[in-house]
Amino acid sequence: MPLSSPSDIAEDRVVFRAMTNDDIEQAHALSAELRWPHRPTDWAQVFEYAEGTVAEQGGKIVGTALRWRWGAQHASLGLIIVSPACQGRGIGRQLMEVLLDGLDSHSVLLQATEAGRPLYEKLGFKVTGGIRQHQGLAKPTPLIELPPGCRLRPAGQNELAALQSLDAAARGMPRLALIEDLLDRAEACVVLDCEQTPRGFAMLRRFGRGHVIGPVVAPDVEGAKALIAHLAGQNAGHFTRIDVDANADLGDWLTAIGLAEVDAPTTMVRGTPLPTTKGGPVLFAITTQAIG
Repeated sequence: MPLSSPSDIAEDRVVFRAMTNDDIEQAHALSAELRWPHRPTDWAQVFEYAEGTVAEQGGKIVGTALRWRWGAQHASLGLIIVSPACQGRGIGRQLMEVLLDGLDSHSVLLQATEAGRPLYEKLGFKVTGGIRQHQGLAKPTPLIELPPGCRLRPAGQNELAALQSLDAAARGMPRLALIEDLLDRAEACVVLDCEQTPRGFAMLRRFGRGHVIGPVVAPDVEGAKALIAHLAGQNAGHFTRIDVDANADLGDWLTAIGLAEVDAPTTMVRGTPLPTTKGGPVLFAITTQAIG
């Protein structure tokens, strides 16, 4: 058997480095290889407030991983991808170790695929719940009747602080930059008002194959349905996706309005569980599986 030359060894070596905007095209190609729906625009948007790492071999990106820091104590991880041709070589674990560096004192959130879950468990992540991905052509949707004193209305830019507060209470971490960016980009943002006080909100925006509804924050399941029905009806006839909490009791209703369940990732956290306020707002639908 011929010995490998130094150049062959160099070509086979995997290098880990910080991700830059110049890597988005290759990162998108990598996610497309796995049939993930992200557009280059989606990658660029989430990378604006992320720290990313890529695995590179022979000048080609074969792995990606992103993390988002939310305040001093929280973070989320996502877009952890290894090319199928390079899987089984420990690249995923090395990417995760880079992401987790410096986050020992943080509560770290991720949504795990079935394939990734064993690795995350070895790294100290524990299952805290799950997500149900629903998608399809949204049907015209009957509006949900609200209790007296409650109504839906468009959000205004002057309500950013109120939406950030609702999201932080529901998600258990302060994601100020994320909510500001989403409010700026959303095609529609609707607020659930009760007694002239914002109690929830939901956003509709471009993502992947069409549009996504999320995040959805509401005080109860009927409030969540009212918000979702409004936006799904607005997007009727168009491809629509929503990723809801597995315990939200929304699955059958979403299927009935044209959004069938297609995937069920696992929610995992390393560190202190994310806090929620009893009787406070609930996160019924996440922003994306990457960000949470």
